[in-house]
Amino acid sequence: MNSNEIKRGGTDYVGYDYKTVIAEIEKASMVLDAYRNFGWAQDESIPAKQFAGAVKIKLKRDRKIINKAELTRLQQHFDACVDEIFSLENSKEKKATVYSLVAGLISTAFLAASVFAVTNEPPMILLCVLFGVPGLIGWGLAYPVYKLIVKKRAAEVIPLIDRKYEEIHEICEKGNSLIH
Repeated sequence: MNSNEIKRGGTDYVGYDYKTVIAEIEKASMVLDAYRNFGWAQDESIPAKQFAGAVKIKLKRDRKIINKAELTRLQQHFDACVDEIFSLENSKEKKATVYSLVAGLISTAFLAASVFAVTNEPPMILLCVLFGVPGLIGWGLAYPVYKLIVKKRAAEVIPLIDRKYEEIHEICEKGNSLIH
């Protein structure tokens, strides 16, 4: 039998389940390592594809893997933890963005009022200054407010993210013990 022939009737057949995982480029190695603990292996015949800061990875695992139901449950728990980490990391900037945008919009309203005051007939210079100064100060403070809120939120979120990573490691240990 040469290497191009298909062997029939033997016990060498392995059926696979297939899965596609999309991960951030920075977290792709962690995700791939974690999925190995649930019985998945990267399908080497299909290379990972990068796009827009993410990687698409094709995985496969033996359909007859032992403890498949428990491994699938642990994998879903892992996926939920990764999603929570992603949400927590994004939450660092969401609140800060809203606050700085509101500060910028209010400042813009003050500056608009200042322009209307100066273009009035006769020009109201005092009113222009009274509206213009807070408008310019507000514009100047929008970015420092953003940075301050990001810093405060990061201090709140980092311990939560660290706990999620610890939870991920425990999940992966359980999965690894089930396949070995």
